[in-house]
Amino acid sequence: MFEVTFGDCHCRSPFSSSPNSSLLCPRSAPCSGDGGTAVPSSHQDRLPGRSGPRENPLAYTIRGFRSPKGEVNQSSFLRSLWKDSGYVPPKPLLNLSSQQAEGAPVEPGGGGARMGVMGLGDSMSSNNSLQKEMGVGGTLSAEPYPYILNEPLKCRESTPFLILLIAAEPRQTDARNAIRQTWGNESVAMGLGFVRLFMLGTGKSSDTFLQRSIEEESRVYHDIIQQDYMDTYYNLTIKTLMGMNWVATYCPHVSYVMKTDSDMFVNTEYLIQKLLKPELPPKQRYFTGYLMRGYAPNRNKDSKWYMPPELYASERYPIFCSGTGYVFSGDMAQLIYQASLGIRRLHLEDVYVGICLAKLRIDPAPPPNEFLFNHWRVSYSSCKYSHLITSHQFHPNELIKYWNHLQSNKHNACINMAKEKNSRYRHRKFHAERS
Repeated sequence: MFEVTFGDCHCRSPFSSSPNSSLLCPRSAPCSGDGGTAVPSSHQDRLPGRSGPRENPLAYTIRGFRSPKGEVNQSSFLRSLWKDSGYVPPKPLLNLSSQQAEGAPVEPGGGGARMGVMGLGDSMSSNNSLQKEMGVGGTLSAEPYPYILNEPLKCRESTPFLILLIAAEPRQTDARNAIRQTWGNESVAMGLGFVRLFMLGTGKSSDTFLQRSIEEESRVYHDIIQQDYMDTYYNLTIKTLMGMNWVATYCPHVSYVMKTDSDMFVNTEYLIQKLLKPELPPKQRYFTGYLMRGYAPNRNKDSKWYMPPELYASERYPIFCSGTGYVFSGDMAQLIYQASLGIRRLHLEDVYVGICLAKLRIDPAPPPNEFLFNHWRVSYSSCKYSHLITSHQFHPNELIKYWNHLQSNKHNACINMAKEKNSRYRHRKFHAERS
């Protein structure tokens, strides 16, 4: 990540090492009702020097920073939900993995519209020696690590409609409990079949008390899978592949899977009813989320996002979905895991899954509208949150607070919002007439 100074503002991009580009930090409306502090997470999306998570991000592309302004027209109703926060999300873009896979050539002069991944073939063929996979996060094995905790019988009696794979750290007990009470509760998908799984590695070997508490938590809730690898940022790819392998092994006929993080707000009901639509036949070879297009590997050795050229030689990544939350059809778990066995491990989990998709020649599909998946914190209103799927960086206490508020207001959320706007308008008009 490099830092750019513009006046009193400091901004960083995790995906480029170039110090020569300048930018103006975007204005961002404060998160109304923020009562907690964002917890550290695997997918950080913050701007240094700011008081809270960003809501109006600048996306770094191969051409530089791209502002989310000036996008295509969407539903006027949905746009009105976001207008008060000053946010216009980036337009979801189609993947061209059919031209990216196996290092396929690109059309000359295609510019940004055709993004062949030069060197992707090298990345997929250079994985024969585990010694070559050392240096970024330690040894990354292609084979599953042994299970410490497992739930192999989750799908034995019936096949669920949806599995939630939630990446969590061993110490995040409060976050897991908050999710169990809110968007990860089985009540959100009554009658459909719903499985919640927290994916964990191990903490420090000396912390036996922590491990015993996790095992007790597992006995109570039966929703933790844990393998014997160190739970660190650099092993997030291992964690995700653990989840993919679990689905492929123990629940291969599930309709849909969502992978997300422990600091996320997920509107599970909206995900099911508006995106997955259980009344329709399940999709196949389907993958969607917040599409990340045109991102360049970070070559700054001091960055946690550093990508050595010897591990990934291309000048840009294939299109991938933000690891904060993506959704895929059940058949994709086995396909992605099998593809991963022929691809050198990279520590950037969401990028790595994108490379697997490129190898499979499967394009991530843009979501039905641009407001559904958000890899930053969206300022809360019950109207906006009743029409999105993900929002990032929630403290457990905040998650419970806003979830409960949404549940009690979701049926009249936007009606109340319209009333509040009319009331504010009348109030301003009254005072203007008196002055």
